Amino acid sequence: MIPVLLAILPQHSPSVPQTKKSPCFPKTSSSLSKDGDLVIGTFLPLYSFEVSSVRGAGLFGSHPDRGCRDYKWLHKNYQQVLALVFAVEEINKDPNLLPNISSLGFYLYNAYHSDERTLESSLYWLSGQGQLVPNYSCRRQEKSVVVIGGATSALSVQMGTLYDLYKVPQISYGPFDSILSDKSQFPFLYQLAHKDSSLYHGIVQLMVHFEWTWVGLVTTDDMRGEEFLWNLRRDMIKHGICLAYAEKIPVSERRHTESQDMFVPRIIQSSVKVIVIHGDTDSLMILRYSQPIHVFLWKVWISTYHWDITMRPQWNDGYSFQGALSFSPMTKDVPGFKTFLRTVNPEKYPDDILLKEFWCSAFKGKEKLENQDQKECSPNASLEALSLRFFDMAMTSMSYTIYNAVYAVAWALHEMLLMTSERKSIRDGESWAPQPWELHSFLKNTHFINSAGDQVFVDDTENSEAQYDIMKYLFFHNETETLVKVGQFIPKAPIGQDFTICEEEIVQSWFESKSPLAVCTDSCGPGFRKTPREGEPICCFDCSPCPEGEISNQMNTKQCMKCPEQEYPNQERDRCLPKALTFLDIKEPLGMTLTFVALFFSVLTVLILLVFVKFRDTSIVKANNRALSYTLLISLTFCFLCSLLFIGRPTAATCLFRQTTFGLVFTVAVSSILAKTILVVLAFKVKIPGSRRKIWLQPRVSNFIVLLCSGIQVILCGIWLGISPPFPDIDTHSHPSQIIIECNEGSVLGFYCVLGYIGFLALGSFTVAFLARSLPDTFNEAKFITFSMLVFCSVWVSFLPTYQSTKGKAMVVVEIFSILASSAGLLNCIFIPKCYVILLRPDGNTQEYIRNKSYCKSGKHSV
Repeated sequence: MIPVLLAILPQHSPSVPQTKKSPCFPKTSSSLSKDGDLVIGTFLPLYSFEVSSVRGAGLFGSHPDRGCRDYKWLHKNYQQVLALVFAVEEINKDPNLLPNISSLGFYLYNAYHSDERTLESSLYWLSGQGQLVPNYSCRRQEKSVVVIGGATSALSVQMGTLYDLYKVPQISYGPFDSILSDKSQFPFLYQLAHKDSSLYHGIVQLMVHFEWTWVGLVTTDDMRGEEFLWNLRRDMIKHGICLAYAEKIPVSERRHTESQDMFVPRIIQSSVKVIVIHGDTDSLMILRYSQPIHVFLWKVWISTYHWDITMRPQWNDGYSFQGALSFSPMTKDVPGFKTFLRTVNPEKYPDDILLKEFWCSAFKGKEKLENQDQKECSPNASLEALSLRFFDMAMTSMSYTIYNAVYAVAWALHEMLLMTSERKSIRDGESWAPQPWELHSFLKNTHFINSAGDQVFVDDTENSEAQYDIMKYLFFHNETETLVKVGQFIPKAPIGQDFTICEEEIVQSWFESKSPLAVCTDSCGPGFRKTPREGEPICCFDCSPCPEGEISNQMNTKQCMKCPEQEYPNQERDRCLPKALTFLDIKEPLGMTLTFVALFFSVLTVLILLVFVKFRDTSIVKANNRALSYTLLISLTFCFLCSLLFIGRPTAATCLFRQTTFGLVFTVAVSSILAKTILVVLAFKVKIPGSRRKIWLQPRVSNFIVLLCSGIQVILCGIWLGISPPFPDIDTHSHPSQIIIECNEGSVLGFYCVLGYIGFLALGSFTVAFLARSLPDTFNEAKFITFSMLVFCSVWVSFLPTYQSTKGKAMVVVEIFSILASSAGLLNCIFIPKCYVILLRPDGNTQEYIRNKSYCKSGKHSV
């Protein structure tokens, strides 16, 4: 095995003479090497320059050398260097991989998110010297076969622009980008990372779980960021989630003072509480540098694994990201890697100046290596003692991909070496240096199972979908921090098993006792519905009460719903209550009162009938056709009693008979009054003794009138019952909280025909009585009949509009009242005066009194 050498190559910056070394050179073009027969060029982001805070005239006092910016260590990325060293050492020790023929080495360069610096580093690697000489290599023997780089898609594209000219294979270890899979544009580029095309869906599921509907997004201003934005927004719309804003950060250069003035204040001042971060650590480092010290944002951050939450310039800004959630790809532990990390220190690699610089910077927080004593840099310390913002003992996803990339190169070279050995034998000591372009046919077909047990494919079409652990970031008062697993997202798992989260563990780390509300407007509770605001996203709405008769029993309901017919909304309109069955019950006060009134008047009518029967031979009873009086009193008794059919729960029998009984008995009563009125008129019109007209004064005529009028009503009722008879029915609409049991009249036309016929008879009786009002009143009751029919007609004329305007039980009450009022009017106006004379003025009920009264009136009349 060839001995290993770790050193900074003596190269020179193009901006100074070759005899001098720029004081900034290790940072502008750090080139760590490990010698070997075959060398891998590796570009890792180890340094970044801080966002400039110089303003105005201060710019003219700054150093003119652009290479001497205030460069800062990206400490956590040094794990990627150690993953590279670990893989190379492990491969070189493996007797079954590149056995006894070749050893593997590497050249390590710093990679910047800058077109200028990226091309500069790439030319350094191609030229092999500090002096940049395009299309010229100063290496004595070409041993470089492949490049591992491209922490981001932008870097991969920038590097590929140059390497494609030389057909150098480039393995990208950054996040998977579907654009880079286009072999027509990038024929020599390979991606080893798992596909993350479902990452946006996991983030949306997290929003759905916590009911966050108003979120912000910070992403990079490139095709990858644009693709993520469109996918995220499309999935958010499906779940009713709105994107409040999307801030895009440029990725080509790290000069972000303009962006700082633009978007950082908007994030701080915005009421949006949940912000999704998508982009690489370097691109979004502006969030760290631009954050005001000691100003906590009180936001909930959801980051993808491309942005490392723990990397920051100051220790105390971790409070602002307390409780942040990060989707980190699931990776298996590589055997021996943590043990290797525990043994790494400057004493183990004494010639590695890069490691010494990292060590001093991490343990002492100083950026310069000059005048540093090794004792001050704790050479015997362990990486395990560093806080999370400096170093992570758990292998990151990028380190894992770099580890797999090195092994992919080794396996491709191994297959290529076996094929070459079959064609010709390679003697001991003879070097084997394949050309980079020759490796493509082997590299694209390489697949293997790594030491962690994962299957690795170099062909990115075979890459599987990434699975994610949801990590929670915790920052403690003693300046320590940690990442705790609180859930996972497995895209291809069955529904219900693809997303799991431990909500209690997450909420405990937030600043509130419960999950924060990330909404544009407060939720609409039960009893309300969402009313969209014109011109605003669907997540911004007003809450309007449900309309009358409708409810909403869930939060944020778009439409209220009607209750079933047997139920009604409560006062809050958030649930349905069962409707109470109701009807005019005899047990309720109104039913008892109406029943008492009906019985009272029916008994009173019977008593009056008994009085008339007892005093049937008196003059006043005989003079007014006592047979018709009996008929009228009997019919009035039934009129009062028929109102009882309207009280109580309707049945088929009561519904069938109550309207027809009411129609018939009232027809008999009114036709009896009509017959009385006609007979009074005839009695005074027929004055000639022996005249044939006296035949109309016989009792048969009055009986015929009553029978004829009643017979017509019987026919009308028969037709009504035969075609569409009344039946019991329920009314669920008249009263919102009641189901009214009532009688459906069946044919409304039949009901109003019966009622109209009674009205016609009453109008006829009133007209005849009105014409006979001026006749002598000794034997004439026409005035009483006129007044009684006026009362009767008034009651029923007012009944019609009242009956039409009421519903349910009130309709029944109106009809009962009309029946009782009209019947009582007839009884009082016609018979009470007669009973007064019969019972209290018996002297006025004699033939002599009647004659004297008639004589006096005749004398007065003759005067």
